[in-house]
Amino acid sequence: MLQKRYEGFLKTPLLWKSKAILNLKPFEIVSESNKIDIEIDEKLRLGKYVERLVSFQLEQQKNISILAENIQIQNNKITLGELDCLLLKNNKPIHLEIIYKFYLYDASVGNSEIEHFIGPNRKDSLIEKLTKLKDKQLPLLNAEACEHYLKALDLKSENIAQQVYFKAQLFVPFSQQSMELEILNTNCVVGFYINQNQLNSFKTCKFYIPKKKDWLVIPHTNVNWLNFNEFKNIAKTYFSEKFSSLCWVKFNNGELKKVFLVWW
Repeated sequence: MLQKRYEGFLKTPLLWKSKAILNLKPFEIVSESNKIDIEIDEKLRLGKYVERLVSFQLEQQKNISILAENIQIQNNKITLGELDCLLLKNNKPIHLEIIYKFYLYDASVGNSEIEHFIGPNRKDSLIEKLTKLKDKQLPLLNAEACEHYLKALDLKSENIAQQVYFKAQLFVPFSQQSMELEILNTNCVVGFYINQNQLNSFKTCKFYIPKKKDWLVIPHTNVNWLNFNEFKNIAKTYFSEKFSSLCWVKFNNGELKKVFLVWW
């Protein structure tokens, strides 16, 4: 399954390219191979799991060398935060923050394209994450407490470029599937979301509910599909527990699609 997760990760586009958003510059990289041959602890949560995928990807690049990863910055035994990765790309130092997210478009939230994207359970949002990166995670590099960590690597903060490796899967409302984005990368839109009231429109479909780490995977047919009634019974639990789940849907014509089933 690791291979399919890695392939899905590689094929997930950057959330934005070239131009910076909130002064956050995207880290762009092209992988020549999609083969992976490492072991990753299955107990890691998805964010940390993705960091291991990125670490492997970076190690395959001839022009990149990793200096340090997951650097805990502490001041008087209090952890201020963590630097995801310090690396050299073409001999130039970069502080890289790594993010992989799932966001759903809700026009009723916020006033801009970026503000309209929220987490599947409405607990977080894209704008919150971008703001945290800009105001908290990236400035950590310049904190006084960070100096001796950098000194040990023979680095100075003023010489280090800061970039974000931000990949995302975006989902739009069932009724707005042809949406074109103006700021974010439209290629990140991989599916749509439906609620309890819309579920009956899919009576003739088959369903599969991947575990969380397999949310990375591109849908394929070689899984144990559920029929509509089986899926509807499982969905009742999600609705009652207020948990939004990613599903794969197989339509009668054989088309496979990623769909978020939301409780709201």
